[in-house]
Amino acid sequence: MSEPMKLRVRLAAPIKAVHHALTDAVSLRAWLAEHAEVGLPHRYAFWGRDTPEGDAPHQCPLHVDDRTLRFSWLLDGEDTTVEIRLEEEGPDSTVLTLSQTHFDYQEMITGSSIRGVLQTYWSLAIANLADHLEDRELTLRPDLTSPDLKGQFVIDASPEAVFDSLVDSEKVSRWFNFPVGIEPHVGGRYAIGGFDAGPAAKIIDLDPGHTMTVDWGDSGVTTWELEDSGGRTRLTFVQSGFDTGRPPYAAWMGWLSGFAELRRFHELDDWRSIWLDADASGTPDEVAAAE
Repeated sequence: MSEPMKLRVRLAAPIKAVHHALTDAVSLRAWLAEHAEVGLPHRYAFWGRDTPEGDAPHQCPLHVDDRTLRFSWLLDGEDTTVEIRLEEEGPDSTVLTLSQTHFDYQEMITGSSIRGVLQTYWSLAIANLADHLEDRELTLRPDLTSPDLKGQFVIDASPEAVFDSLVDSEKVSRWFNFPVGIEPHVGGRYAIGGFDAGPAAKIIDLDPGHTMTVDWGDSGVTTWELEDSGGRTRLTFVQSGFDTGRPPYAAWMGWLSGFAELRRFHELDDWRSIWLDADASGTPDEVAAAE
């Protein structure tokens, strides 16, 4: 079995507030799942349309204390183990480390198991946890029962500023927390992992300040549409053209977690990435390949 998938993040909240958000059912329903029930040490469950295999709860608590939460989660017939550890960095700062067993990057690429979505699923969930703790608007959660991959986000910045941060390689690499090479013109390359990472997608439509469409070949296309909304930007993002029998949920949640950080990039004067690991945003080379 491969090493557990691991994510590390800095949260702008005291350790007690983070622990509460992890173990309180009302809080879990706000940032994690459509449904949640907690009665520790015997009950810890979440499920719903936004949860992998969320037709029913499949979790069982294993251990909880002031700094650790560990539970099993049955996924695709395997009992995986999730562990969340908290470390106090300061009075209002906590480092959270999450790991989960039975994750395989190849399953992310092939879609052969629901476990392939786990890295980007947790990346999005943790990004929403960060915003929940700061009383910020949360990013759209996925509907893993639907092949309709479309979302809207309102960003407190002008369309010109947002568009620039979608086509400038250096800026995208900062908020996406992973190297991205972009040639911002029709026919230009769009390379997650950077231009030296391998084959790149192609930009097939670009209207500066308004739209961009990228063709990923057999994996379909992605389209960004921007419009002014009272001085802010309404960003519509769509994935289409894929096999609807196997929607690319892993890639979709990777983009959503990226957009959570894009909003913070524009809206926080003292912005710095919440992610403490280079690949923690859920966008490794394997996600690029999955596109």
